[in-house]
Parts: sequence; structure tokens; C-alpha cells
Amino acid sequence: MKVAVLNIKGEETGREINLDKSIFGIEPNEHAVYLDVKNYLANQRQGNAKTKERGEIVGSTRKIKKQKGTGTARAGSIKSPIFRGGGTIFGPKQRDYGFKLNKKVKKLARKSVLSSRAKEKAIQILEDFTFEAPKTKEFISILNSLSVSDKKSLLLVSDKNKNVFLSSRNLKKAHVSTVDEVNTYDLINAERVIICEGTLEQLKERFN
Repeated sequence: MKVAVLNIKGEETGREINLDKSIFGIEPNEHAVYLDVKNYLANQRQGNAKTKERGEIVGSTRKIKKQKGTGTARAGSIKSPIFRGGGTIFGPKQRDYGFKLNKKVKKLARKSVLSSRAKEKAIQILEDFTFEAPKTKEFISILNSLSVSDKKSLLLVSDKNKNVFLSSRNLKKAHVSTVDEVNTYDLINAERVIICEGTLEQLKERFN
């Protein structure tokens, strides 16, 4: 599949690039995508919800009334869950929601999403560029040139260019990532994936 290389003004440079079939032309595996997105979202959960059980409540340990003769149910502690201020039965505990996922499944998931985006013609190849200083206005200008300013976009760059990252940081719909840091959730959440020309070789090395 051939894709035209664009410059930062959104104009065609006259060059075309063949997208690697092993990354952009496979049959998407929906289950692998589901597992990787589930893994990513699970790892984002803090898991710090916690309620106190009966043994963790601070309070008197005296028997609050005699065992028999009151006409009501017996009660041995003010910490009992049936009393106000008592412990919670089967409440949430602190836990880690994350789970392990094989690297091959993650690679398959990311290649599946890239292949889907390629079929939808939602991938654009951009000439390598850089900013001498953080300029959000210049980054917005590039998005406008590529007609993606009103869409959720993901820009894949070859190395972590601090100025490019800072330029996009305040934009809600624009996200910048390196090949090493990109995840399936970001890829599937983006309506348009923009890949810098020099990043394609890194994608081959990373996913093959």
C-alpha cells in the first residue's frame, strides 16, 4: 500500500512510501486488541479504595448490654457492622488491578490497529520536522494543514523531541508519542494517525 509523503504545510512532496505489509497489512485480531486495551486500562486504575472492617475500627471493646433479658438481639461490640459507625462487611480493599500480557499479544494488537487504520486510509506520512522552541501555534498550524485540527490525532515521532511534546501538551485532541511508548489504547482512540517518515524504520524494528 502506497502513501504519499506530506510536508508540514500539508502539501505532497512527490514521494511515496510503501507501508510494510507485516505491520499495516495484516488481518486484524480483535481479541488481541481487546486484551491489550483492557490491560492498559487496568494498569491505570489506582486500586486504593478501602473501607474499615470490624477489627480496624477504633472504639470501646466493652460489652454494650447484658446477654439476656433485654428483649432484643444480643450484641457484644459497638464495632459490629449492624451499628452506626461500625465496620463494613465485604467492603473494597486496596488491590492491584493490573495483569500480565505477553509481548507478542501486545505487538499483534498494535499491528492490528495500524492495519485497520491503513484500510480506513486514516494514516498520514509526514516529513520529519522539529521545533527550535516550544510553539503551540506552529503545531496547530501543522494540524490545520493536515486537516486534523478537529479530530483526535496521534503523532508518532522517532525520538523524544521535547519541543514537539511541549508544543502539543495543551491540545486536548492532539497526542504525541514515540514508537517505544505508543500503546494500543492511544492508537485505537485516535481518528487519524500521523507518522513521521523517519519513524517507519523504527516501527519495523519494534514490531518485527
